[in-house]
Amino acid sequence: MRHASRIRRFTLGTAAAVLAAGMLGACTSEQQEPGGGVQAGGEKSSAAAKPPKALGAPQVPRHALTGYWQNFRNGAAIEKLRDVSDAYDIIAVSFADLADQRGKVGFKLDTGGLGGYQVAEFKADIKAKQQAGKSVIISVGGEHGKVEVDDGETAKRFADSVHALITEYGFDGVDIDTENDGFSAEYMTRALKDLHGRIGPKLVVTMAPQTKDMQSTDSDYFKTALNIKDFLTVVNTQFYNSGSMKGCDGKVYQQGTVDFLTSLACIQLEGGLDPSQVGLGLPSNKRNKNAGYVEPAVVNKALDCLTRGTNCGTFKPAKTYPGLRGAMAWSTNWDAKDGHAWSKSVGAHVRSLP
Repeated sequence: MRHASRIRRFTLGTAAAVLAAGMLGACTSEQQEPGGGVQAGGEKSSAAAKPPKALGAPQVPRHALTGYWQNFRNGAAIEKLRDVSDAYDIIAVSFADLADQRGKVGFKLDTGGLGGYQVAEFKADIKAKQQAGKSVIISVGGEHGKVEVDDGETAKRFADSVHALITEYGFDGVDIDTENDGFSAEYMTRALKDLHGRIGPKLVVTMAPQTKDMQSTDSDYFKTALNIKDFLTVVNTQFYNSGSMKGCDGKVYQQGTVDFLTSLACIQLEGGLDPSQVGLGLPSNKRNKNAGYVEPAVVNKALDCLTRGTNCGTFKPAKTYPGLRGAMAWSTNWDAKDGHAWSKSVGAHVRSLP
């Protein structure tokens, strides 16, 4: 995520580990989705009558829109949690960060920066959103985050401190958004399994890796996602701030296009994640066009391509993924600044998915 409008670019990513023969088969045109999907030509299989069950926390809708709420000022609209658009099913409070020890995280509401927003109000707003069927989670890290989880001690501190925040504020779960290579798959997995063991199946766990972090199943982000697949809710990869990257067919695609979104999501879909655990993460700030802002119409086409096999660009997956979770916006505040135009369009489209 980006605290401000500063743009970081990355060099061309590599998808070597996921471009094995089985992965390359995902960009042919006549395979059928296991478990009853829709063939590329649009013919429904006999088992397609019953929608596939979503993995992760059962209270999250099968198709969901995630939005990051900013606990700081950066030119976006200042909004209280109660003001976040109803289009969002998962609201990630941004951010918890390093406290006084490695691995330990803390969170402090920016009362001054948010026009006098009080902690008691904030907690009441969390409850109100939950009563309206929304999940409110605490996001850890961000662009400047310094959280490190790389040994047994830091894993324990991380789990303990996140659990304390969940208990204090009533959060439904946690989002992992560390962007500075701050964790190892082994120990982040340990920490998240610890949390899940304490809270149970309703724990919402999401992730928002940078695009480069999901190019290979060998990356710590991808490994962690696969390690917690039995309870992971969704990975909303940030499909922006990356420049050109390789898709699952080995070809290079430019950010901001339907092909970029579909071919890179394909890496995750063919790399072992359940479709319900894959979302398209995008900026809602029109002012960041050079960083990968994508018009809602393009996002909706990518969702159609992946779930229905329609509205694709030059890249067309061999099979459809009707269980795809949905999309994510950075941020609800930037969306509000533009009259919620992004969430109105993409949110409605997410709800219309098969």
